[in-house]
Amino acid sequence: MEKHDWGNHDQIGEKLGQLKEKLASERPVRWQEFPDIGLYKDQVLSYMFRQLINFEGEGQLTSAMINNYIKDGLLPRTDGKKYSREHLAGLTEICLLKQVLSVRDTGFLLKQELSDEDHADFYTKFVQILDSGLKETADLINADWDMEALSDMTLRLAVSSYCGKLACERLIEIMREKVLSEEKKKQEKKPDKKADKKPE
Repeated sequence: MEKHDWGNHDQIGEKLGQLKEKLASERPVRWQEFPDIGLYKDQVLSYMFRQLINFEGEGQLTSAMINNYIKDGLLPRTDGKKYSREHLAGLTEICLLKQVLSVRDTGFLLKQELSDEDHADFYTKFVQILDSGLKETADLINADWDMEALSDMTLRLAVSSYCGKLACERLIEIMREKVLSEEKKKQEKKPDKKADKKPE
């Protein structure tokens, strides 16, 4: 295999160390740490920038995105112009999940999870799952990698992401088929009002 001249090996190692530290330590706040007062939209945008793990300002949430999430039913409407804990938790979940799922599939998955679970409990579970995944990924990063090891792990993570996305999308299809089937059965069980109506 072709040898690469690291040249700035120390700088690369420093960046890998920073990545490992970010993955190991940065987390969204817990439910009880959300502000207990409503926030205006500009405050929400600023808050969410700190809430999400990002690099150099990438993937910032916008006002238009929030409006669309409410319009599409992914978020509840606001009380006046202020956003609650439910909105902050929902935005955290949506912004993360839509990195790997369509907005439509993200909304469907969240609807299923929240159909029989309190939002505070679901958000706690969500953050715990995220914490576990980030720790596992952080443990894979080594600041002493040479170019070959760095490239190899990048490939492994990319393929693993593809496999997870493939399975996740199919699982959502299966759940959606199940939901539609149950809704159809409920409709079939409803009495036909026209048939029951006695002739005059």
